[in-house]
Amino acid sequence: MEMERAKEIVNSAQRFVVTLEGDPVWIDELDDSSGTATVHSERSGRVSRVPVDRLHEQ
Repeated sequence: MEMERAKEIVNSAQRFVVTLEGDPVWIDELDDSSGTATVHSERSGRVSRVPVDRLHEQ
């Protein structure tokens, strides 16, 4: 996923399915300077900081 699309998803009232390695996640925060996102897993609640390009929209 590209940073601009991640920003659109975060700022939208609509719900989008985003995954990290097949695990559905919520995007909590984006960091333009590092190109990363803080996400949490919908299943386990685990929080991770990952490169935005590892996220996929379903």
